Amino acid sequence: MSQTQHFLHELVGSMSQGADGNPTVAMIEAAFRHHGLHWRYINLEVTPEDLGTAVKGAKAMGFRGFNCSLPHKVSVIAHLDGLGESAAVMGAVNCVVRRDGRLIGENTDGKGFLKSLEALVDPRGKSVVLYGAGGAARAIAVELGLAGVRRLRIVNRSEARGAELVRLLRDRLKVDAELVVWRGDDRVPEDTDIVINGTSIGLYGPAARLPIDLASLRPGMVAADVVFNPVQTRFLAEAASRGCRPLDGLGMLVNQGIVGVRYWTGIEPDAGVMRRALEAAMGV
Repeated sequence: MSQTQHFLHELVGSMSQGADGNPTVAMIEAAFRHHGLHWRYINLEVTPEDLGTAVKGAKAMGFRGFNCSLPHKVSVIAHLDGLGESAAVMGAVNCVVRRDGRLIGENTDGKGFLKSLEALVDPRGKSVVLYGAGGAARAIAVELGLAGVRRLRIVNRSEARGAELVRLLRDRLKVDAELVVWRGDDRVPEDTDIVINGTSIGLYGPAARLPIDLASLRPGMVAADVVFNPVQTRFLAEAASRGCRPLDGLGMLVNQGIVGVRYWTGIEPDAGVMRRALEAAMGV
């Protein structure tokens, strides 16, 4: 095998429609360096019309895998050889892995959240309130369903999108799921164990308020946020002041990277190294 071929077999990438700066690159390459892997994680700009050609090229050049961002998470499926369990359920892919010469689509969005959550609480048998029904919330809901939550209450402004997610959870995963259309401040049911902001409310907006009744939050509840910038959102600060256990979105982002590196390399990367690199890249 030539030196060029050897190098290409140690590439993973990130296919996005815009190739601007990405802190994930710093985080993943820090893991490669720490574990002595002569790998590169490169950001690639791919337009929707060129996606099929790009996937064929990645396969031909021996990429170990790649990430996909919007708008490629659904359209990439047509160009892959197969799907993992959760990706097949939710119909979206953000991580592609070469397995036995085949490109398999996975989704690490929900897996990253679940790994972060499990550091605080085992979700099996728990009652969960999830705000939002978009891409991140959908991935989280599917992983929670696969993890065996007792009940999942989806709160969303769009009734159509929320109802679609609830049907998926009920029909594909047999989860006890219900939809609440979000009108005004939502009140969290008393028997809730975990409350999750799965929306973008608060992203780059530390003063942004999640419309919930804070009086309905109880001490001991886990309050989680998918927003990673700022790390300490207003929702998390307010929940912590009510005695909830906060879980920030940076942990989800780090654990997404951990899952991806494990898929591609077969090693368990150092979480501390990856989080420190991510924080440094984000200036937090």
